[in-house]
Amino acid sequence: MPTIASIDKLFSQATESKAMPGIVAVAATDAGTVYEGAFGKRELGKDEPMTVDSVVWIASMTKAITGTAAMQLVERGELSLDRPASEVVAVLSAVKVLEGFDGAGQPRLRAPKRPITLRHLLTHTAGFAYEIWRSEIALYQSVTNTPGITTCANAALTTPLLFDPGDRWEYGISIDWVGKMVEEVSGQKLDRYFQDNIFGPLGMKDTSFKLSPSQRARLASVHQRDDKGALAPIEFALPEDPEFLMGGGGLYATARDYLAFTQMILRGGTVGGVQVLRRDTVDLMAQNHITPLDIAPIKTAAPGLSRDFELFPGMRKGWGLSFLINTQEAPTGRSAGSLAWAGLANTYFWIDRTKRVSGVFLSQLLPFYDDTAINLFAGFETEVYRALR
Repeated sequence: MPTIASIDKLFSQATESKAMPGIVAVAATDAGTVYEGAFGKRELGKDEPMTVDSVVWIASMTKAITGTAAMQLVERGELSLDRPASEVVAVLSAVKVLEGFDGAGQPRLRAPKRPITLRHLLTHTAGFAYEIWRSEIALYQSVTNTPGITTCANAALTTPLLFDPGDRWEYGISIDWVGKMVEEVSGQKLDRYFQDNIFGPLGMKDTSFKLSPSQRARLASVHQRDDKGALAPIEFALPEDPEFLMGGGGLYATARDYLAFTQMILRGGTVGGVQVLRRDTVDLMAQNHITPLDIAPIKTAAPGLSRDFELFPGMRKGWGLSFLINTQEAPTGRSAGSLAWAGLANTYFWIDRTKRVSGVFLSQLLPFYDDTAINLFAGFETEVYRALR
């Protein structure tokens, strides 16, 4: 198991001091694994150690997998990036833009000026948002009795847009709609489609929407950090029998499994003779599709779930077909034009196609963008690049 002493020390100190519950981190180049390590406990107060095969909720790291499924169907001519998405999922034609609330507190809605496309959905420019970061959506849910997204109820997808498609970048439920499009054209539920076309080919045996008994035995608990910095495990579980499989955030996985996915992207869509995507498709996914838009700092509307955060302060950010793109080299050594994203419980990944390295950092901790977790992820990434010099 390749290890780097400086990373081991960093993670050991963080978990032994109880600043973090458990951490798993892995990194690899196209020549092989560079680092692999697991530290701390699956649940604070219990004996089970975090292990490299521990299972975690990867939340929005699901999005890149759903994006990959959609792009496979674009390759086959079954989906189009720029045709109205409502041609595939008819209910999208009913989506309205929220202009505000009237004197009685009821939402004021209007028709959007242009149809939503798959490109809008994959780049978070459709106008959809999340209640965690936009209080208007939380208020809309409250006054209309619309359930929150983690209920995995179809009604949770009926929230309105905050602007006309294409006008701005706003993080939201778009990729859940992409999941619906994948199901519609493939004729398969998302779990079966992923298994047949992504997980099976890549050997991702521990990635799924529903936990098997073996996965449940290795599941790490989600923890919450309080105002004083103390951690405690919380009750967290997605619905066992959801109305829809959440393409935007429903998967559980292990670090090695997700690393296999990042390596597929790193290598241009093919690993070990198995082609998941064409190289030109991966190149297209890795381009910035939101020029001239930028990604503004994100403010929380639910402090227990997320802190305010700004990605790469002072740098213009791009967005590919389901990935964040840094447009300049990062202080860690990450090349300009690399791909990345994260999950709500402080899970992170990056894919550097220039320096040929990808990495995955997993914890299970709320709120998102926790200072300690972010600093450890940055330290991990920095040391991986140092080791590659």
